[in-house]
Amino acid sequence: MDKIKVGIIGTGNISGIYLQNGSRFDSMEVVACADLDVERAKAKGAENGIRGCSVEELLADPDIQLIINLTIPQAHAAVCLQALEAGKHVYVEKPFAVTREDAKRVLALAKERGLLVGSAPDTFLGGGIQTCVKLIEDGWIGTPIGATAFMVCGGHESWHPAPEFYYQKGGGPMFDMGPYYLTALVAMLGPITRVTGSARISYSERTITSQPKYGQQVLVEVPTHVAGILDFAAGPIGTILTSFDVKGGSVLPRIEVYGSLGTLQVPDPNGFGGPISIWRHGAKAWTEIPLTHGYAENARGVGAADMAKAIQTGRRHRANGELAYHVLEAMHGFHDASEQGKHYVMESTCERPAPLPLGLRDFELDA
Repeated sequence: MDKIKVGIIGTGNISGIYLQNGSRFDSMEVVACADLDVERAKAKGAENGIRGCSVEELLADPDIQLIINLTIPQAHAAVCLQALEAGKHVYVEKPFAVTREDAKRVLALAKERGLLVGSAPDTFLGGGIQTCVKLIEDGWIGTPIGATAFMVCGGHESWHPAPEFYYQKGGGPMFDMGPYYLTALVAMLGPITRVTGSARISYSERTITSQPKYGQQVLVEVPTHVAGILDFAAGPIGTILTSFDVKGGSVLPRIEVYGSLGTLQVPDPNGFGGPISIWRHGAKAWTEIPLTHGYAENARGVGAADMAKAIQTGRRHRANGELAYHVLEAMHGFHDASEQGKHYVMESTCERPAPLPLGLRDFELDA
């Protein structure tokens, strides 16, 4: 089966790994990249042996069927709509969109045009989370009762070359890192029915200490410390904390899932591999569990490749728009609940993504 030809829009920091992995999968081939800065696109294309061009030129190419949208969050929805209008399937980096209204427009246009839409993160398709999904499904911790998730750090202004957007609308720790944690939780426990939370801006300004913008001040527009509670449709209750305000480090686990027969320590959902540990009822210590699935290294792009396979075969793709919208709504729900002082009841739901088959070869999507 011929590979789906892919064009990338946005040649910033994250594009490197997509370009590195983009043609290694059995379902897709990255053939071009574009950017508002056409010269940067041409340079990035030359580095990777593909064509660099303008956004308009890329969207006009009839051979390109799938767009990977790697623009900044504020441009995600606009570029997705532009790609769909051009008759292209589109896969976008997280978050799916800045607002729920924009995300709904993307989903509606995709449905109207008969096109697929998908969104990062795809790290839940890595060996780490896929092994945890299998352990839960196979009953290793019994009936899931609850979960905790923690992502705390001191903010990105100390290392990122252009960190301003992390503190603007569509940024903040919940919208930057929450997609990884919430998508992993939904992959393991299913959809969410209700959330509540508290959120605040701890510091109204941040000072950039990275190059090349060292010393510049950033005005903070979004909450930088968000604590939330989630009710899952299947019964478990989850707790999540995301923060850019923890300056002194932390020893909190990334994710733990609690069941009637034990506790599962889940690896960093911003990565693809392990380690994974389990403490079953009656045991005296943690037991490390080997991975049951591949994609343990940095396989960013696997979600887009899975979507390309769906274009080829007609099956459902895993990192789909409905899942991404559900996660986006939950993230807004934490902020809404904090502002309004009450629970936020989810309007959307989604299917728990189908697990990857066992025994896949590297860069293969279907057994």
